Amino acid sequence: MIKVGDTLPATTLYEYSDVEGEGCSIGPNAVDVAKASAGKTIALFALPGAFTPTCSAKHVPGYVEQYDALRAAGVDEIWCLSVNDAFVMGAWARAQKSVGKVRLLADGSADFAKAAGLTLDLTAKGMGVRSNRYSMLVKDGKVATLNVEGPGKFEVSDAATLLAQAKG
Repeated sequence: MIKVGDTLPATTLYEYSDVEGEGCSIGPNAVDVAKASAGKTIALFALPGAFTPTCSAKHVPGYVEQYDALRAAGVDEIWCLSVNDAFVMGAWARAQKSVGKVRLLADGSADFAKAAGLTLDLTAKGMGVRSNRYSMLVKDGKVATLNVEGPGKFEVSDAATLLAQAKG
């Protein structure tokens, strides 16, 4: 499993945007993790799936609500990763009203989750291999803090915990 001090996995995530900008097409657009995290402080959190109960009711809304506080604490970007495709993540971003605050990034084949050693096998529930629920503060591509949830829990990967770590 990835740990504090490690570099983020050199993988590609995908993002769907409803609005063209900064020379990007609407999508899906490739996001090279190494390039996108270089020189930035990122509040990164991951969850098992878009449109799922805890993820939609608590996890993403908490980061949307804490956007200004996280920015004030030195966070440049907030990333949400899930093992879904970019089109689903784009639709979820609209539903969560997270556009412009939280980047919902697709790890469609679980490449990032596998490389980080943070997978969750939900095959028995018909969901296949997903990402575990966790959060991390990333500085210049390296893990500064890591908060991994226990099975079925939502106690340490929330926005308030990561905000306290960003301030600390």
